[in-house]
Amino acid sequence: MSSNPVAETVASLMPRAQAELTELVAFKSVADFDQYPRSESEGAANWVADALRAEGFQDVALLDTPDGTQSVYGFLPGPEGAKTVLLYAHYDVQPPLDEAAWTTPAFELTERDGRWYGRGAADCKGGFIMHLLALRALKANGGVPVGVKVIVEGSEEQGTGGLEQYAEQHPALLTADTIVIGDVGNFRLGLPTVTSTLRGMTLVRVQIDTLEGNLHSGQFGGAAPDALGALIRVLDSLRAEDGSTTIDGLTGDARWDGLQYEEEAFRKDAKVLDGVELIGSGTVADRIWARPAVTVLGIDCPPVVGATPSVQAGARALVSLRVPPGVDAVEASKLLQAHLEARTPWGARVSTEQIGQGQPFRADTSSPAYTAMAEAMAVAYPGEEMQSAGQGGSIPLCNTLASLYPHAEILLIGLSEPKAQIHAVNESVSPDELERLSVTEALFLQKYAAS
Repeated sequence: MSSNPVAETVASLMPRAQAELTELVAFKSVADFDQYPRSESEGAANWVADALRAEGFQDVALLDTPDGTQSVYGFLPGPEGAKTVLLYAHYDVQPPLDEAAWTTPAFELTERDGRWYGRGAADCKGGFIMHLLALRALKANGGVPVGVKVIVEGSEEQGTGGLEQYAEQHPALLTADTIVIGDVGNFRLGLPTVTSTLRGMTLVRVQIDTLEGNLHSGQFGGAAPDALGALIRVLDSLRAEDGSTTIDGLTGDARWDGLQYEEEAFRKDAKVLDGVELIGSGTVADRIWARPAVTVLGIDCPPVVGATPSVQAGARALVSLRVPPGVDAVEASKLLQAHLEARTPWGARVSTEQIGQGQPFRADTSSPAYTAMAEAMAVAYPGEEMQSAGQGGSIPLCNTLASLYPHAEILLIGLSEPKAQIHAVNESVSPDELERLSVTEALFLQKYAAS
């Protein structure tokens, strides 16, 4: 890779990239202002805006989105008649969880064992640095051959949809010929990967009530209907004996025919305990990329410490359903709610409420942009060919952009390979991956401009 002038430029810029990522990671930009001050997110947004201005971007703006957060926008004009590419990242991050469990402080970028540790290092502050590196490398090697729009979201991790709503209200703002979402990752460290599908998601809250108030379990237990027991029954009905998701009316037998995920590799990545079986049927790729998956995210009930011998009058749970490509998330949500209501035993009162939703996504990998990306990855990762993988997670913005701009090609790349441990403690980024993907993006923009 070193004989390529773009690659040489990116390599020379890596110390600066580390310094900048250190500054950006230091902002505790969790978009939950009950946990972290709004000023931390505003500080990160201003840092991003200043970085864009320093690169010559025009119309740089902090967009006040309907969910009360800010997304950062900028436009770098290209040569006359050139195509326009939209580059996406987000500066907000997940909470650090247990800060004491971090080997080094969550909001201090720390180099250790050849990786850079810190919350957001990979997901997705590193993604913004990747975009900067690619553009700087192009400027040093003949110029940026396309018009570039950059949008950096401020609430992606919260799923509150601010940027999606803003884009729908201002559809002209993000128009582009191609969109590069820098918020996923290679299937394996060093294996260049585009993510061609995303599962959608729906979140449903279910409440079950049976009594006017809690009752003494000795005096009334055995005849009085237990709301927590009813809830457990309902939640158990969402899975077959082998753990497969079973929601009345929702098919779950689709197949994934692309890159496969070996079971042993998955067990290692997921840190499954020895002797514990994986759930579901079909290949691992079928289960996590092509089929629906239900997860109980939380249950409101008395904690074990301090519990009293009572029959519970009410109980509720939050249920997540990941929705595979080809399935409408709105319809899947209705089926989930209908299932929960129909399976509630003993005539218990049940209510369900949908509190979040995003559609699944499938890219057209036969398009010219994918050809350009494959050629770029072959240079940045010598001896490797571009792989196409699924992603079990959701990026609702992808569907918003796909519906607003049906002619735009959408590519998903990024720094969140398995070792990055995004959303967990000790999140990190591989600087080698950052370097190679920055080279990839720069070469992609060159090849795409010429196509």
